[in-house]
Amino acid sequence: MQTAELEQGGGDWALQAYEAYAPAYDVFTAHHDSDGWLADIVAELRRHGLSGTRLLDVGCGTGKSFMYVLKQGWEVTACDISPAMLARAREKAGGGAHLHVADMRELPRFGEFDAVWCLDDAVNYLLGEEELSMALAGMRENLAPSGLLAFDVNALHEYRTFYAETTVIEQGGYRMTWRGQATADVEASSICESILEVTPLDRQADGEAARTHRHRQRHFPEAEVLAALESAGLECLAVYGHGYDGIFKQPLDESVHTKAIYIARAVTA
Repeated sequence: MQTAELEQGGGDWALQAYEAYAPAYDVFTAHHDSDGWLADIVAELRRHGLSGTRLLDVGCGTGKSFMYVLKQGWEVTACDISPAMLARAREKAGGGAHLHVADMRELPRFGEFDAVWCLDDAVNYLLGEEELSMALAGMRENLAPSGLLAFDVNALHEYRTFYAETTVIEQGGYRMTWRGQATADVEASSICESILEVTPLDRQADGEAARTHRHRQRHFPEAEVLAALESAGLECLAVYGHGYDGIFKQPLDESVHTKAIYIARAVTA
C-alpha cells in the first residue's frame, strides 16, 4: 500500500507505535542476538577505519542497540522519538549514557562522534525519500571529521515474508500476535503495515489492558538509499546483506536477505 496520506508523518507513526509497544518490546525481541550482531557491526566499522569510541545512537529504543558498547566503556549519547522507550533505556543505562528525546527527521547536533548509527530498522519508519535524506543529513552533522555512519534497512524479502505473515509469541507474561498486512509479491518502495496485538496472559493479576498498535514502514531499495546518502553529503563505503543467520554477505540480494547494512562517511572537500 502506498498513498499520499501515508507519505506524511513517518516519525509520528513510529511515535504512536512505540509508545504503545514499549512495555513488551524487549520481550518480543528477546530471541535476537543483539550483542553478536553489534559486535559484527563494530568489527566492520573498525575495518573501515573507526578508531574512537564516541557513539551517537539514533533511534536507540530501549537501549538494546547501545548497551553492548556501553559495557565496553564507550561514551554513549543516544536519542529516540518515544519517551516510553527511552525511559526503559534510561533504566538500563543507569546514568551511564546521555539520553534525549529527538525525531531523527530533525536531528539536533549533539556533538562530534566517532560513530553514528541507527539500527534495528528504525530508518524504515521514515515514509519517503525526502525524510530519509533529512535524517541522514542530520546524522552526518554529528560525525567527527573521521567519523563513520552505520545503519540498516529491511530488505524486500522481509516485507514479502514477515510483513505478510502472522506470528504468535507467548513469552514474559504476554501473548504477542503480529499480523502482517503486506503480500508475498509486494513491490519495492512500498509502504507496508503490520498490526501487533499485545495481551497480558494474566490481566486480572496486574490490571494491564491489551494493546493493539500499527507498525508502518517503507521499503528503501539500494538505489534510493545510495541517492539519499549522496544528497545528504555522505559517501557509501560498503553495503552488506544478511538473513536471519546474521552473517554479513556481499553483494546485497533483496530476494533472499532480510536486512541491508550500510556504512558511510561524510564527503570531504
